[in-house]
Amino acid sequence: MNQSNNLWGGRFTDVADKKFVEFNRSFGFDFRLFAADIRGCRAHCESLWRAGVLTPEETDTIQTGLQTILEKGLEDVEFFLDSNAEDVHSFIEARLVEIIGNTGRKLHTGRSRNDQVATALRLWMREKIDELAIDVQNAQKSLLGLAEKHQTAVLPGYTHLQRAQPILFAHWCLAYFEMLKRDAARLIEVRGRVNVLPLGAAALAGTSYPIDRQCVARDLGFDAIAENSLDAVSDRDFAVEFAAAASLIMTHLSRLAEDIILYATTEFGFFELSDAVATGSSLMPQKKNPDSMELVRGKSGRVFGHLMALLTMLKGLPMAYNKDMQEDKEAIFDAYDTTRDCLLITTTVLQNLRVREEKTHKAAVEGYLNATELADYLSKKNIPFRDAHEIAGKIVLRALEAKVELNDLELSEMKKYSPEIETDIYDALSLQQTLKTKNVIGGTAPEQVEKALQKAKLYLTKSNAG
Repeated sequence: MNQSNNLWGGRFTDVADKKFVEFNRSFGFDFRLFAADIRGCRAHCESLWRAGVLTPEETDTIQTGLQTILEKGLEDVEFFLDSNAEDVHSFIEARLVEIIGNTGRKLHTGRSRNDQVATALRLWMREKIDELAIDVQNAQKSLLGLAEKHQTAVLPGYTHLQRAQPILFAHWCLAYFEMLKRDAARLIEVRGRVNVLPLGAAALAGTSYPIDRQCVARDLGFDAIAENSLDAVSDRDFAVEFAAAASLIMTHLSRLAEDIILYATTEFGFFELSDAVATGSSLMPQKKNPDSMELVRGKSGRVFGHLMALLTMLKGLPMAYNKDMQEDKEAIFDAYDTTRDCLLITTTVLQNLRVREEKTHKAAVEGYLNATELADYLSKKNIPFRDAHEIAGKIVLRALEAKVELNDLELSEMKKYSPEIETDIYDALSLQQTLKTKNVIGGTAPEQVEKALQKAKLYLTKSNAG
């Protein structure tokens, strides 16, 4: 690679060390910004024409050249092979000069790679955030489909991995729906801060050409313009925020994966994964392993790592641009790829998940999950709740000794602990009543879950319309 092939060779007389050249190159990964950078170049070309820097003929020539490069890049992957370009930006400029001659060298007037790179990255991220938001919605749809398919199924709710209270299976699905709903909102918020135009900041001080940045922002669909040229080229907050939003998506997918893995074990037996998203053992013929969900759970750490890498990279940088910031792209690219892959796989798992309702029902009615109902029953008899809780605990202990469920204790046995207990206790302790009493907004009562399902569907309809 000769210095003459660089965008910065005039100051240098010696040939760069080959190992450093490779170390310095980013084309191996930032070629993904190709289409975004072409778009930014075309908008910059128009701004140079409006500023009187380019003639109409030069503008048309450059625009035609850029369109040719774009078409070649989109149609033929080999177009990018065997290039010694330092990055995608120098690659595009070199191809442009090859096609249209020295007129192509005028395109970089009034800009630096610093604001050019930041613009291309923001354009790319804006598009990918939109795609990721759709993937989040599809995962939500699969949760709703699963919930509606098993709307009357019950499941033990857990705290500390101990059976706590019975819930509707649909209520469990809606819990993850809400997590993803927050994720979708965060993506929208991040997109707003991504959608700020840095072009026109040049290297750090602003361009000296009369470029209409407002017009460029409109051409590229940016909602705002970076207000400070130093900040415009050195800001990567938006990249950190994206990695943080992706990390929370992965946190939620990992929690869901853990539940599915756990509930698909022989010990629980609540779920069975489809053969399409499970694997077998190379040694043990009976095995059906939840590899899909284990990979989702494992890949969360990969995305978390990218978030930490970005924060660490930025924390000690002096103003303004530094080469350290080249490290942002691989982190962002892989965070996006990993999160999207995990959303797609999770959606497939949910769409094909078998729920063993007989198993979940049995687990929901065994193990004294209605003990809280007993305490509430006593409290409604005007017994202070702390006293009611203690009485209920003693009755549970008696049931444990007798090896029966609370519902199976004789009334006379329960009355030994409180004379307030009457025959209506059996209705109060029934599964149906236990669920029905949680009739508050956000509760697991069938009425509330039905409302929540309808609200969730309306949310998705509005999101799609938006």
